Amino acid sequence: MHEEALQLWPILRAIDHSFLYYLALHFYGIYPIAMSWLWISLSLFFRRGQENAPLEMGGPFPLVSVVVPCFAEEATLNDTVNALLALDYPSFEVIIVNDHSPDQTAHVARGYLSDCRVRLINKTVNEGKAMALNDALPFCRGEILLIIDGDIIVTPQVLKNMVPHFLGTRVAAVTGNPRVRNRRTLLQHLQAIEFSSIVSMQRRAQRVLGRILTVSGAVLAVRRTALLEIGGFSSEMATEDMDMTWRLQMRHWDIRYEPRAVVWMQVPLNIRELWKQRRRWSRGLAQAIKRHCEIPLRWKMRRMWPIYYESCASILWSFVFVLMTLFWILCKSVGYDPRGASPFPNFWGMMIATTCIAQLMIGAWVDQKYDPDIMWSTPDAVFYPIIYWMMMAIITFVYTIPALVRKPPQVQTWRIRRDAA
Repeated sequence: MHEEALQLWPILRAIDHSFLYYLALHFYGIYPIAMSWLWISLSLFFRRGQENAPLEMGGPFPLVSVVVPCFAEEATLNDTVNALLALDYPSFEVIIVNDHSPDQTAHVARGYLSDCRVRLINKTVNEGKAMALNDALPFCRGEILLIIDGDIIVTPQVLKNMVPHFLGTRVAAVTGNPRVRNRRTLLQHLQAIEFSSIVSMQRRAQRVLGRILTVSGAVLAVRRTALLEIGGFSSEMATEDMDMTWRLQMRHWDIRYEPRAVVWMQVPLNIRELWKQRRRWSRGLAQAIKRHCEIPLRWKMRRMWPIYYESCASILWSFVFVLMTLFWILCKSVGYDPRGASPFPNFWGMMIATTCIAQLMIGAWVDQKYDPDIMWSTPDAVFYPIIYWMMMAIITFVYTIPALVRKPPQVQTWRIRRDAA
């Protein structure tokens, strides 16, 4: 062995036997296992109780304004609007906001203007999704707004499953259950599993705790007066839906998750597009933590503490995961055998992987009543902790600190949201 490599052994040994490394090693193993079983337990509790509660209107159907912000949605807008016009709900309007698209999105939208339920706001300047939604607010006649993306296919009962939550309560928003409809590649099957076993499961569990991390920007019903009370959507935030969720809950509004409000969405086709999406999500979480850093310091915000601290812990775990793996690689490259921190099967690795697979399978089983084909994606679940999970940790590691220290642009345009490095 090279003499230079042997000279590193004392440094590596000192790190390996330090108390900080001992803590990091146990946090690396215990945190994901503990949180996974917490999510599983609480989500099953939600499924047995709140998820089966009957939904009753108890009065006339209120007018709902459906807002569809669009940018370059020429290929998908027809399917989206056709599904909206087929909603099983007696009183709604559809407002399409074309945010200065470079394609024929506006032309496609104009084809529906003969229907008195459809209106078009055709912007001449591209200002991003948040500004598109804010610009639509003065034109909405309904107190309840349903906000969906321009590539979403709603199911006919989506409004009847969401609107009853707003009647006679302090509910500001209800987030629905987006399901993956393009499942051709391994990556898309993994995302289908993720939305059942990670996203949907966590929202069920968080509803039991009383606060949720974020509504889904793909399908969201929101009370107009509550949205105006917080000043609308924040155009400078990478994830305006998460920021809105936190601000509403900080004002003591309630936000609910309704798994019966099913919609179908398109997910990224390749790693490049998925990387861009998750980079934005990572930045958005870091921005929310930074912007609302007063939450842990205020007793009145105590119901937000679990969300805030768990968000910080999840970011910390990603950093520990990446740094421990890099340390292990360095040790192995010079012939030193460290404690734990191996990406290959060992005690912690097998425990984490087994727990992860259990969560993925239970989540898919819970959601199969809304997505009968989800079980066909479960054979690919074995790749989730090996490849997919590692990629998500790397994205968090790379982009969190820049998001915390850099000042975001005043307006998050669609191009910035999709392409900014």
